[in-house]
Amino acid sequence: MQVTVESTGPLGRRMTVAVPAARLEKEFVSRIQRVSRNARFPGFRPGKAPMKMVEAQYGGQVMDEIVGDLIRSTFYEAVNEQGLKPAGGPNIEPKPVDRGHDFEYTATFEIYPDITRIEIQGSTIQRPVVNVTEEDVDRTIDTLRHQRVEWSPVERAAQNGDRVIIDFEGSIEGTIFEGGKASNFPLVLGNQTLIEGFESGLIGLRAGESRTLDLTFPADYRNAQLAGKAVQFAVTVNQVTEPVLPEVNEAFARALGIEDGNVESFRAEVRANLERELADRVRRELRDQVFKALLEANTFDVPQALEQAEIQNLIQMTRSNMAAQGVPANQVPTDPVLYAEQARSRVKLGLILAELAKARGLKADPAKVRTRLAEQAASYDNPKEYVDWHYAKPERLSQIEAQLIEDQAVDILLETAQVEDKPMSFQELTQPTPRKPQV
Repeated sequence: MQVTVESTGPLGRRMTVAVPAARLEKEFVSRIQRVSRNARFPGFRPGKAPMKMVEAQYGGQVMDEIVGDLIRSTFYEAVNEQGLKPAGGPNIEPKPVDRGHDFEYTATFEIYPDITRIEIQGSTIQRPVVNVTEEDVDRTIDTLRHQRVEWSPVERAAQNGDRVIIDFEGSIEGTIFEGGKASNFPLVLGNQTLIEGFESGLIGLRAGESRTLDLTFPADYRNAQLAGKAVQFAVTVNQVTEPVLPEVNEAFARALGIEDGNVESFRAEVRANLERELADRVRRELRDQVFKALLEANTFDVPQALEQAEIQNLIQMTRSNMAAQGVPANQVPTDPVLYAEQARSRVKLGLILAELAKARGLKADPAKVRTRLAEQAASYDNPKEYVDWHYAKPERLSQIEAQLIEDQAVDILLETAQVEDKPMSFQELTQPTPRKPQV
């Protein structure tokens, strides 16, 4: 078998394979003989028809099967012989088959890039140093109280923190736009849920009063058809209610899973949850810094097949996440260009980490897998059910195993970097990314 390879780009390869005529002929004769044993022709007993008749009837089909099998087997023989690692399936172009002559085909494909660095020596990583304080516990309990708030109607004018029930109708140049109208819409003032000026424009209104708000949609508004446009909202307040927060007492503690209702036990449980969240946040912060340094240390081209597959994966993830937020499918951005940079980074990182895991023989310790699952399950109402669900299918468990291998990789990479402690508060570490306003 003769093999020649030429480069069509940094990762592109065109490989020409010539299968000797003798190999092709041997396979053809062997298969056509097997076919002849059961072939039926008028005037001949099964298996007794002349071989030329069998070849004339079945030769084309047999040759097609042989060509397909030879391409599959010789392609992998050839890439192994040449020391190539294809990234994705090849595009095969077979040449016409002629018995008595070598059979040739060309295969075009991409190969995996060479990973030159699997360390981040010279990089500086800032490690968050955080302690959970009593103020953090109080703040979390206050959040839990607000999640169980009750609303009491008031006759006074609305103020920040109140919930108003409103009817509104939005129009652009006198025309009502899709999604710009609602009845009995609940809105907590000051939460910055809607576009700038909407909530503040309702402060001071009482139940039964109306107001027209002249506003402008943000230039980066998620609905491109509305972005940057002036809008007029006619709003009527149907009801004004103020928040009534539950007391932190035995009943409150029981409602949150503390069987004996002991408030100190409740606070201890809150602290334990915050400690778990803290450990997870610190781990993620270190991981993100390490991965950023790792990407900066490696510059290489990404196989297009892998990039395109990752783009489709990101689009699907975005579609699922936005659907969960009630965003219509037609408003989900699907332009591949929007996802290309992120896809390239994710593919690069996956290739680098795979090389590191291979070089260091990283594997997930079953005992640590169970420990990690137990940690994650602790925040669920039925921890055992959460653990059993993962062990029920290997693909679910593989996600946890991948996390642990990733953690091992991060620990190894940290050993090659300069790590500096960075004191900060729990709030600074866990500050969420601000949400974009909606209509």
